[in-house]
Amino acid sequence: MRADRLVAALLFLQTRTRVTVAEVAAELEVSERTARRDLEALASAGIPVYAQRGRGGGWSLVGGARTDLTGLTSEEVRALFLLAGPAAASPELRTVVRKLIRALPAPLRSAAEAAAQANVHDGTDWAHTAVTADRSRLVVLQGAVVGGVQVRLGYAGPGKPESLRTVHPLGLASKAGADYLLADTERGLRTFRLSRVTSVEPTGEPVVRPAGFDLATAWRSLTARLEERMHAATVRALAEPASRAILERVLGGLLRITGTHADGRLEIEVDGPSVEVVAERLAGLGRRVEVVGPPEARTRLAALAEELAALYGRT
Repeated sequence: MRADRLVAALLFLQTRTRVTVAEVAAELEVSERTARRDLEALASAGIPVYAQRGRGGGWSLVGGARTDLTGLTSEEVRALFLLAGPAAASPELRTVVRKLIRALPAPLRSAAEAAAQANVHDGTDWAHTAVTADRSRLVVLQGAVVGGVQVRLGYAGPGKPESLRTVHPLGLASKAGADYLLADTERGLRTFRLSRVTSVEPTGEPVVRPAGFDLATAWRSLTARLEERMHAATVRALAEPASRAILERVLGGLLRITGTHADGRLEIEVDGPSVEVVAERLAGLGRRVEVVGPPEARTRLAALAEELAALYGRT
């Protein structure tokens, strides 16, 4: 911990012509006695730090000596801090970003500060439902991945009660604004959405990594299988041209516009995990979309219409 403080003290000195012990203590959140010892330790280690006594005195770096993050271009600095900014939601990461900015050469510092403040990260969707993990659980999982330690994971899947399982954490991934844990389990490699993790407890047992495991390759394989299931069935329909915008917004990459019908309506194809699921998604658009096939989709829509009519009555 003291090594961290010494680096922080040195970076703080770089930003000022002269600092007092009280200012260093406030910056490092330590006592003045500890701050003085840290400054003296820097001087003893050969860092050109010296103290000037008397009124207006303080501690300074001889000749403006610096320790820079050398070798970084302005474009690289922007890229680094654009990434660092949204991640710095916690006090710890904000401190890291602040220290890195201070270590930059003066000409690059203002651009880094602007880049670090150019983005904001919101961990909820529009219904205020969490899409990212609880911070404390995320930290534990990160430590387990890096340290190679198995964890006992509490997890509640969609519409399912919480269950406990012991897994081998292999890596973390982010997709479409949500964070995931990739882990080896009794049933092979699995992904766990972190916002559904209810508890994390390291077991102390070492992780057993599959032979030849590569995180990026494994993630691509797992997501490819999920995407394949998302496109398992296709429904054909005719849609009013005015409904195109809402179809694109609601269905995204599951929608294909294949042509224009003789009556001017759009010919569309919609993919999904099953014909029934796609039909139910299109039902909310009413008469603006007419499903033409396969027959099972029309059958499901007719059944839905009867159910709704029975519930709400005919007008």
